[in-house]
Amino acid sequence: MLTFLLRRFLSAIPTLLLSSLLIFFIIQLAPGDFLTPARLNPNITPEHIAALQRNLGLDRPLPVQYWRWLTNMFQGDFGESFAYQQKVLALAWPRILNSMCLVLPYLILYYLIAIPLGVYGALRQNSLGDKTINVVMYILLGFPSFFLALLVIFGLLQLRYATGWDIPINGMTSDNYLSLSPLGKFLDIAKHVAIPALVLAVSDAAGLTRVVRGQMLEFLHADFVRTARSKGVSEFSAVYRHTLRNALVPIIAGLGGLLPAIISGAGFIEVVFAYPGITPMTLDAIASQDLFLIAGVTMLSVILLIIGNVLADILLSVVDPRIRYA
Repeated sequence: MLTFLLRRFLSAIPTLLLSSLLIFFIIQLAPGDFLTPARLNPNITPEHIAALQRNLGLDRPLPVQYWRWLTNMFQGDFGESFAYQQKVLALAWPRILNSMCLVLPYLILYYLIAIPLGVYGALRQNSLGDKTINVVMYILLGFPSFFLALLVIFGLLQLRYATGWDIPINGMTSDNYLSLSPLGKFLDIAKHVAIPALVLAVSDAAGLTRVVRGQMLEFLHADFVRTARSKGVSEFSAVYRHTLRNALVPIIAGLGGLLPAIISGAGFIEVVFAYPGITPMTLDAIASQDLFLIAGVTMLSVILLIIGNVLADILLSVVDPRIRYA
């Protein structure tokens, strides 16, 4: 195992270097730069623009800018945001924590919904319940998550007008958040996070439910399951210990993407629900071409993706005894 981890660590170095190179220079392919709006403003003199270029380091050649950013990144400095004039990590970390408060409940609900429904569909194949689940899942597969979120917001607004209930539909906290007790703050955040997390989980669980159902159907009739049953193994053990354990192998292999997903936010769900996560800030950075903020957040995702893939490989060896890392 130590040899495997060392090999993966060494292979991660060229991966990070190539990723950083692609990220930095692909961002540069976009027309203009952070100072383009200033150049188009007739009230800003060329001398002032030249001073801004020097202060931001944009007057240096691109290879020099990249090398400086790369060397600083290996020291834990992902650069400084042009728009906010703050270090990328100091600026992005609070937003990442906000996104984690949304993504972690979403992931829990995601698996709690998808895996039981997939198992039920396989065990009750072609039953009324299985057909109903299939119809609902096919409908959800055709709905983008942000469109489903808009429908949910519309329904919640109608419910608020009809009942007067104070149902939060935007933001992360209430106006009186700072005056609440620690438990009250936790419950307030949970109240705001519950609906977007549930919407995202229901929307994304449609695909995973189909995968789990298909995997379960494949292994329920496998030779090793029939052999286990012939040896007197209980039906519970045959289904959940032998079948489900093997059916989850491809799902565990995909767990490597969870770590970057945790910090990369919930996508347009954060925008629709006006949630102060990392996604709205990243979209603003792309619109303003805030080079180091975009590159820093993207590199954090790449680093976590590499770590997540290593953890997924280790989990695979735990779940599937046929996998060994020598």
